[in-house]
Amino acid sequence: MTPDELLTEIYNVFQPFEPPPEGTYVNCEEVRGRWDVVRELGKQIVRSKQPTCQLYSGHRGVGKTTELLRLRDYLQGRSYHVVYFAVEDDVETQDAEYADILFACTKNLVQSIELRDHNPLVEWMRERWQSLKELALTELEFDSLSLEQQVSQFAKITASVQAVPDIRRELRKKLSDSTPSLLAALNGFIAEAQRQISPDCKGIVVIADNLDRIAENNTDGRSNFDEIYINRSEPMRGLACHVIYTVPIQMIYSPRVTRLEDYYSKPDVLPMVMVKSLAGKVNQAGVEKLG
Repeated sequence: MTPDELLTEIYNVFQPFEPPPEGTYVNCEEVRGRWDVVRELGKQIVRSKQPTCQLYSGHRGVGKTTELLRLRDYLQGRSYHVVYFAVEDDVETQDAEYADILFACTKNLVQSIELRDHNPLVEWMRERWQSLKELALTELEFDSLSLEQQVSQFAKITASVQAVPDIRRELRKKLSDSTPSLLAALNGFIAEAQRQISPDCKGIVVIADNLDRIAENNTDGRSNFDEIYINRSEPMRGLACHVIYTVPIQMIYSPRVTRLEDYYSKPDVLPMVMVKSLAGKVNQAGVEKLG
């Protein structure tokens, strides 16, 4: 293999913003200041008898997703039902608002947990079908659909919202007055799920990953970051289950962090691995971990 071909292979294999393949986890606790995802995020969930809402951040490529997947496995091993999703699969990251994120959480919950009996989210959709069916790009009547097809409408609307700006704006308009009813339906769904999943299930955990990748947009002096995490902090914290949201690192290193701490708890930041000090001294332990 020529040097040029070798560089091409390296370029295509090394993807710093993607999690490593299964089975390649490297424990970096000793070079992250003893930071451990189970201790920092998991124990709050395991110890609390009430729903928790935690914010989690870190620089791009530092390993946040890898740690969240490790946390997911830890919680599943302790009888929690974990709904993990990467937000860019459901939300247009260059144009994200609170309504998009709320509907993405709804879609992933309803897809992850199949209720055998009463489904409050299906009822919520049925009551609003005449105004929502155009977003699902269908003329079918809701009651003519099977239960599986009814549930799939959440995914169809989410896909349309992500792909089509006009539909995205229309959903936000429709949800602006319906947010309380959707949250109530979500919490009714969570309560039903807690009863129906399994007697051994200790709780439901929603992990919304990669929210830190959404772009900050300012419209009329209003930041969508502020609207999502601060102005909408009450409904963000309003799900009747444990929730972890990733948060853009620029919010952590700004005056807005004090408001985040007031509305949530202190955000957890995944430390980077030091390979060189500010004085230029190589940190051999960090280099070896990344080697």
